Amino acid sequence: MQGTAKHILIIRFSSLGDVAMIVPVVTALIKAHPKHKVSVLTKKQFAPLFAHLSSVEVIPVDFNNDYKGILGLIRLSKKIKTLKIDAIADLHHVLRTKVLRLLLSTNKWSVLDKGRSEKKQLISGRIFRPLRPMVERYADVIRKLGFDFSLENPSFPKTNPLSKNIEIVLKNSTQPYVGMAPFAAYASKTYPFKKTKKLVKLLSKKSGTVILFGGGQEEIKKLNVLAETYDNVISVAGQLSLDEELQLMSHLKVMLAMDSGNAHMAAMMGIKVLTIWGVTHPYSGFKPFNQPLENCLLADREQFPKIPTSVYGNHYPNDYENAIASISEETIVEAVQKVL
Repeated sequence: MQGTAKHILIIRFSSLGDVAMIVPVVTALIKAHPKHKVSVLTKKQFAPLFAHLSSVEVIPVDFNNDYKGILGLIRLSKKIKTLKIDAIADLHHVLRTKVLRLLLSTNKWSVLDKGRSEKKQLISGRIFRPLRPMVERYADVIRKLGFDFSLENPSFPKTNPLSKNIEIVLKNSTQPYVGMAPFAAYASKTYPFKKTKKLVKLLSKKSGTVILFGGGQEEIKKLNVLAETYDNVISVAGQLSLDEELQLMSHLKVMLAMDSGNAHMAAMMGIKVLTIWGVTHPYSGFKPFNQPLENCLLADREQFPKIPTSVYGNHYPNDYENAIASISEETIVEAVQKVL
């Protein structure tokens, strides 16, 4: 879509990991088409993900208060109409965006193809090959609107000095900083805590200062135990805002994470990311952006041949919940050392 400058609206409400994955897409878009205006409609808590993109306007939404229910979506559609949008990229394709498409039917839309048929084939075992990466699927939606761009040779946020609050939390620790986010939404994607303790102990002795990321009261308690038990281990869980976590991630030498949002946040910052996979698999398209497949540490498929059993980790046979434990602590430490 060349010629007159256009206003593009990109919609993705959740989750944190998925919104983080669209950041490299938005970055590549504005780099290729600097004269066009780009706005992102997302939940207000995710706005810091785009803070480094000064030309991008984030339109924050709160579905619990301001835009609750169908009346809220009607109000939201009226707000969008005032923005004089030329094209809308629906990178979510859920009930809310379907309603918005009806309410804004006069706008030009492009909608995400989630590749559900291929993913069903992957999960059922009919195919076992890498599917189109989700970041490319997101980019495809915008390309269909007439804005061509490439995700090759990506640009990442610059590394800024750490804020005073972050320095206080880090307690004069020494680099290199190795980030670790040991939790995920489901137990099937979470490395067992007993093995995590051994892993943290090994990493803290061999790889520098281990910085633990997480959220939620139970996670914070467990991460604090690890930080109190071992030297060279610091938990920042519950102590930093999202923008501070991103700032800290930009200083990491490597991030070690599950198949989770923290992996995608670190990847959008241009950091090397090692991911640990249980019943899910990077072939489904959720490998962190710009990371090689060898940085994905996989459960033993000879022992657990049905992997991947689901895309998100919420479905698996009874004896598969601990498949992730088939990845040894030593294997993970060796991979971290190799990256460092």
